[in-house]
Amino acid sequence: ADERAEVLAEAAALKQLAVDYLHPEVGVTSTDGACFGRNYFNRASAPDVEDIELADERAAVLAEVASLKKLAVDYLHPEVGVTSTDGACFGRNYFNRASAPETEVVEAKPEESSTDTSSLQALAARVKGANLPSTKSSKLDMDNVVSNAAKKSASSVNLFGLSEEVM
Repeated sequence: ADERAEVLAEAAALKQLAVDYLHPEVGVTSTDGACFGRNYFNRASAPDVEDIELADERAAVLAEVASLKKLAVDYLHPEVGVTSTDGACFGRNYFNRASAPETEVVEAKPEESSTDTSSLQALAARVKGANLPSTKSSKLDMDNVVSNAAKKSASSVNLFGLSEEVM
């Protein structure tokens, strides 16, 4: 009889464990005094304590998210336009404003232009008579080499008529 009471008590305890496992919505009921305690860290009246490093990181992340949101809104809504109150964005054109003093346009004198023209004509005549490879026609032989012409180095310098010697 004693053994039978133990087996029935054990079966009842197993049944209670199975019911608790299969029905977590029922909750736990306890009347033991040792089960009650007070959590001084997570209670509702406890002051909120946050780590300084965590607070700084949170502020940095929130600032970055806010700037990304602003960029996204600016990109998706170009019709809004750009508004700025920075003093460096505003300027003044001191040259074309209405209150600018009138300036005279000075034209070149005819004597100066004639000397420039004559020096340019002299340079053109020297370059024209320089027998440059780009200005004369060259006959090529069968190996695509210019016939009757002195061979030049690839690094030679053409002075375009400024020297009397023709290579």
